[in-house]
Amino acid sequence: MAKFLLSLHVLASVLFIGPVAVAVSMFPRRARAALAGGPEQAADAGVLRLLHRITQVYALLGIAVPVLGIGLAQVMDVLGQSWLIVSMVLTALAALALLLFVLPAQQAAVDALAPDTAPEDHGKAVRGLKPLPMTAGVFNLLWAVVVVLMIIRPGSTTGA
Repeated sequence: MAKFLLSLHVLASVLFIGPVAVAVSMFPRRARAALAGGPEQAADAGVLRLLHRITQVYALLGIAVPVLGIGLAQVMDVLGQSWLIVSMVLTALAALALLLFVLPAQQAAVDALAPDTAPEDHGKAVRGLKPLPMTAGVFNLLWAVVVVLMIIRPGSTTGA
C-alpha cells in the first residue's frame, strides 16, 4: 500500500504542482507585455488568460498532493516526524502565497485586459504585478525545499 500511495503522491506532485510552478513563473513577464500594449497585445492577453487558468485548475488539482502525502505518512507511520511537519508547514505557506498573492494579482491583470476596463484599473493591475515575480520565486522555492525534505528526510529512521 505504501508503494502505491508513494507512486500516486509523486505522480500528483509532478503532474499538478509542476504546471503551477511553470505558469506562475511565466505569468509576470507575459503580463507586463500584455499590459504595455503594442502589436502583440492580443496574443499576450490570450497567453495570460491561459496561464491564469492553468494556475487555477492545477492549483485545485494540486490539493491531491498533500492529501496523498498525509495518507502515505500515516501508512509509513512517520506522521509526527519533524521533517514531515516542516514539509507540511512549507506546503501550507506555498498554498497561502498562491491563494493570497499570486491568484489575485493574476486575476487583476487578466481583468485589466478586458475591453471595458477603466484606465485606473489598468494602472492598479500594473502596480499589482511588481511583487509577483518575487512571490512566484518564493512559491517555487518553498516547493523545492519540500521536495528536498521528502528526499533527504533528516532525522528519519525510514532509511532514505
